[in-house]
Amino acid sequence: MFSDPRHNIEQLGLSDGKVVADLGTGSGFYAIEAARAVAPMGKVYAVDIQRGLLDRLKAEANRQHVKNVEIVAGDLEKVGGSKVRESSCDAVIASNILFMIEDRKSFLLEAKRILKQGGRLLLVDWSASFSQMGPHPEHVVYKDDALKLARSIGLEFDREIHAGSHHYGLIFRKA
Repeated sequence: MFSDPRHNIEQLGLSDGKVVADLGTGSGFYAIEAARAVAPMGKVYAVDIQRGLLDRLKAEANRQHVKNVEIVAGDLEKVGGSKVRESSCDAVIASNILFMIEDRKSFLLEAKRILKQGGRLLLVDWSASFSQMGPHPEHVVYKDDALKLARSIGLEFDREIHAGSHHYGLIFRKA
């Protein structure tokens, strides 16, 4: 089974009125599911550097009548690059993005910057390289490496979730 955005988001316990950022939103599957979880009063910032993907996400959200997704073009390898206000998010989602990021520490620092005190980061990524699926072996960020990196910037490990047979899922908390 591939990673299921709805299942993974349910692990965050989101509710109406919460604010979420989906960093490296890509196709926006997580952003749309998170928007449903926090509707009608909550908001999801869908952040990506690729404007074409953001345009498609905006169209898909409109097609599905999801009105609480804010599209943001941003560079996630720079602290402040998400353009999301500091300490404004109850949760941050980073799914299938860490393996693509060159400056992973800056990326996680940006996630931490926008989290409220006690806010949670859901990190989902490929557990390995699977021939025709997922990243090349040299780009895989293994679970233990992701744990070490997140802890090195002061995020507290909360728990691991089952994120499918090809992915790991880690939840961290901003202390």
